[in-house]
Amino acid sequence: MSFHPNDLARRSRVAAVLLLAVFVWLGSAFFRAQVLRNEDYALQSRQNRLREVPLPAPRGVVLDRHGHIIAESVPGYTVLLTLDRTTRTQAMEDTIRATLRRLGEFIPYTEGDVETAVRRYRRDPARPVVVLSDARFDVVSVLEERIADFPGLIIQSAPKRYYPDGPAVAAFIGYTGEISERELQSREDEGYKPGQQIGKAGLEQEYEQLLRGREGTSFIEVNAFNRVVRREGVRPELRPQPADTLLTHIDLELQRFVYEMLEGDTSLTAGVVALDPKSGGVLALHSNPSYDPNLFIGGIGLDEYASLRDDPRLPLHNKVIQGKYPPASTFKLVTAAIGMERGLVGMETRMPQPCTGGIWYGNRYFRCWDRRGHGNVNLRQAIAKSCNVYFYQLGQQIGLENLLSEGVQIGMGRRTGIDIPNEHAPTWPADLRYFDERYGPRNWSRAATLNLAIGQGENSQTVLNMARAYAALATDGTAARPTIALREPERSGAFSLSAAQLDSLRGALLDVVSARGTAGASALEGIAIAGKTGTAQTGRQGERDHAWFVGFAPAHDPQIVVAVFILNGQSGGGAARRASRTIEQYLTRPTRPVPVTEEG
Repeated sequence: MSFHPNDLARRSRVAAVLLLAVFVWLGSAFFRAQVLRNEDYALQSRQNRLREVPLPAPRGVVLDRHGHIIAESVPGYTVLLTLDRTTRTQAMEDTIRATLRRLGEFIPYTEGDVETAVRRYRRDPARPVVVLSDARFDVVSVLEERIADFPGLIIQSAPKRYYPDGPAVAAFIGYTGEISERELQSREDEGYKPGQQIGKAGLEQEYEQLLRGREGTSFIEVNAFNRVVRREGVRPELRPQPADTLLTHIDLELQRFVYEMLEGDTSLTAGVVALDPKSGGVLALHSNPSYDPNLFIGGIGLDEYASLRDDPRLPLHNKVIQGKYPPASTFKLVTAAIGMERGLVGMETRMPQPCTGGIWYGNRYFRCWDRRGHGNVNLRQAIAKSCNVYFYQLGQQIGLENLLSEGVQIGMGRRTGIDIPNEHAPTWPADLRYFDERYGPRNWSRAATLNLAIGQGENSQTVLNMARAYAALATDGTAARPTIALREPERSGAFSLSAAQLDSLRGALLDVVSARGTAGASALEGIAIAGKTGTAQTGRQGERDHAWFVGFAPAHDPQIVVAVFILNGQSGGGAARRASRTIEQYLTRPTRPVPVTEEG
């Protein structure tokens, strides 16, 4: 077929225009890609080949008052799984499940662990998934041998929490664990990410913002199959920032002594706290039985947690700040102080009715612990001998309304405000409405006054709150807020007594720990201990009474207050002996280093 020259020329011009248009289009596309959107495509390229890997920050060190380590961070291993961001979410979740199930052939990994990892991915798809937050060295060795079989798997060195004294410090240090979904939602403005560790109890939780540090970032390079091809020098990394050090009032040597003293008796359920009465600083705090907070690092096993949760002795329940028990005769000092404040009694005051083993109130007979009776005793003798009949009558003279209101002012119904979470408020009625609401307006008797006056009835205190009350008696009548972290003391009113009245109460407490009192067997040579025993009735048929002792030493220049509670300990003598040993250990130590300060 032949074409007219004009047709050929016309077609040539059309072809030239089309070719020019194509070249213009291609040129503009290249210009847009390489010039106008160069940074966008470069970023996408980097995202395809680079993966951000979080670098956990070491948590802050926790020190006792002499600079000894309570909690620190030590080297550990974390296993992460990096993911292809261009893959759709469902396919990525399937990949995670398949990879981790294969891992389960070599390491202990359950189906529950697999779903936990998937949830971590859902919370933040751009972040590598934490596979193991605290991998043992033998597990790391196995994975290193098979790393080529698992694209995207990263094994990195990471700091992990460690408590050198473990169970000895669990009651106040707490533990750390992986942040939960609920915590992520409630703290979304604080920069937390899935898989990070967070304080879950004790000082770790209370001072989380101080102890957490700031996470860093490193980069690795992967190929098209998501295999790691380069780890070092890919891009400058952001180093993690370690947290600050937390200084405490804790005397670690005393803490260890208390732990060993209680742990030696495997049947003992008890709580012990020791305070500096002037500053309110907590020198030791232990709840027995204890647990090892190191078990929670990296996630506690289900069987281990179940054994702690189901233990009838409740090792996870802090007997010092959460347990509430009738304070028994240790409360008689509070009743005596209220009576003295109101001008009803002095140390030589005797009650109208001597103790013959009990007293009638209405149609009910209220017994004294000593059925033989104590005779016509004065207040000082009543404290030393712990005479119930004397305090029954003193409670009646004070009156129920006055006893309740004075108790509220002293702080018998409120938390101490110690700087660890989950402290329980003691039980102490604020006014008569408590009885009306609980029993009905005409279904209770004013005999409640008698029980309250001797530390029974509607009166349940924490071990720490009783220690706080005695710390006020040991000083100027004001109570320092108990604190574990080193900081300025905060004092508040407790007892409105003169210096002479406070001194006379200390003298009466000194008689208790002597041949004249109920804790004479716990007296120490050369150390004057002032304190009070207590034997608390549980109100349950056939159950042994609880044992109490709260005291301080030296009696007229107190340096330590100790409260000991023993569940079903029968009598206060056992508690007094343990308190006496604690005081002796603290005051007679051969060398007592100077405490560290916030200035170092």
